[in-house]
Amino acid sequence: MLDELLQRVRNYSPRFMEIQEGFPEAAVLVPITRSDEPEVVLTLRASGLSTHGGEVAFPGGRRDPEDNDLIETALREAEEEIGLPPGLVEIVGPLGTLVSRHGIQVTPYVGVVPDFVDYQANDGEIAAVFSVPLEFFRNDPREVTHRIDYLGQSWYVPSYRYGEYKIWGLTAIMLVELVNLVYDADIDMRRPPEHYIHLK
Repeated sequence: MLDELLQRVRNYSPRFMEIQEGFPEAAVLVPITRSDEPEVVLTLRASGLSTHGGEVAFPGGRRDPEDNDLIETALREAEEEIGLPPGLVEIVGPLGTLVSRHGIQVTPYVGVVPDFVDYQANDGEIAAVFSVPLEFFRNDPREVTHRIDYLGQSWYVPSYRYGEYKIWGLTAIMLVELVNLVYDADIDMRRPPEHYIHLK
């Protein structure tokens, strides 16, 4: 089952949002465990960080001048943040590039990791490392919907609740793209869900 999902990622040609030249680049790793019921590994960022503090995110960060490419950025940051050795990661392919609200161009890379890794959170950056079954997102169990207006278009982005963790924003957008790709989930962020309430 997992290999079939990964083949979809390998064959995928991600869409790229229109961006302005000169945006700083960043990359995140979307780690999927190699198991019969694959899970995605996520982090809770430390609350004291200047950007995205206290938010759920994939491990990652800004590209350093020394990084040969964005894959190296994603692997380096994952090792720094959660102690994931790059040699344990099999990069499968990218998802679509997004632009954060801080004006950073972020490219996610899906990677397969063993399901027995003992993650070591960098206390200065990461408050917790946790995993969620990928299947959890398949039926879009959103708690609320956030409308984001970008480049003249409205996007209706889900916010998920998994235990004590709230998964929203760019991380939720990446997860929707992933589950749409691997499960044909057909979660449409271009139209409001039926239960969406427009406040005037």
